Amino acid sequence: MGMNENVSKPLDRLSAELAGDMERVNALIRTRMASRHAPRIPEVTAHLVEAGGKRLRPMLVLAASRLCGYEGEAHVLLAAAVEFIHTATLLHDDVVDESEQRRGRPTANLLWDNKSSVLVGDYLFARSFQLMAETGSMEVMHILSNASATIAEGEVLQLTAAQDITTTEDTYIQIVRGKTAALFSAATEAGAVVAHADKTVQQALFGYGDALGIAFQIVDDLLDYSGSSTTIGKNVGDDFRERKLTLPVIKAIARADATERAFWERTIGKGQQDEADLTTALEILHRREALDASRADAIAWAERAKTALLATPDQPLRQILSDLADFVVSRLS
Repeated sequence: MGMNENVSKPLDRLSAELAGDMERVNALIRTRMASRHAPRIPEVTAHLVEAGGKRLRPMLVLAASRLCGYEGEAHVLLAAAVEFIHTATLLHDDVVDESEQRRGRPTANLLWDNKSSVLVGDYLFARSFQLMAETGSMEVMHILSNASATIAEGEVLQLTAAQDITTTEDTYIQIVRGKTAALFSAATEAGAVVAHADKTVQQALFGYGDALGIAFQIVDDLLDYSGSSTTIGKNVGDDFRERKLTLPVIKAIARADATERAFWERTIGKGQQDEADLTTALEILHRREALDASRADAIAWAERAKTALLATPDQPLRQILSDLADFVVSRLS
């Protein structure tokens, strides 16, 4: 995530609030990503885990549990499990997408190979389930295992919908709920469950994570067309070149005339692209106000996240989480 000094403040405040817990999470991650017999596992894992990610998902686990008054240690296990699930999905995604850059660095599949990325991802999934089991909570196991299945389902749905220019916004949201929001909502819900919060609070924190995750992904998709390589940690226009039907393109296609629709069918549907096509795509996205409309959707989802928090305990962490929803869409500024 790229961020400037002004919009990073909520994340900085969250990091400061959870610093002690995050030290334990990071220590646990380093311990559990080790392998006595396969040194490539920690090599590949460290390349991604130590690449400067903000650890947002594990922090959501910690924040939700602390918001609900939790004082035990199981939230540290859950936070590490969530980060391992996230890292595993990134390793697999980069293979599927044939990506060459992640967080501004070469991807693991580029530095090593696809086999290593897939197998190390599998190892991290296994480690995450070991950590879940150590909490002794079947409910937490259910939430995070369900999220893992939903993530895979979302990725497969995206694969089957790829290059189909008839894909609707409803299908896009279903994909995003799977590939991104599922782990956000599982993180916040599991944090509440381990703290034994009441069902109303658990559901509120699930709703917060779900809406935050959707806003987060819409913003990421927008930044692919309006950000910079430094900001987004990958090449601008990669989604277009990879023929991904993200929300701005789906909106532009829905508003397209015959000439524009033919352009999208050629470039996205058939993959026949030349160097000038990204510039043309940007012109169409602006002309059809697809970027502005997508930005409005991201803001609306961020507002839903903030509204969900109103059913949670009123304490300083709640305000930080609310500000974090604003931060996610502020990345577009």
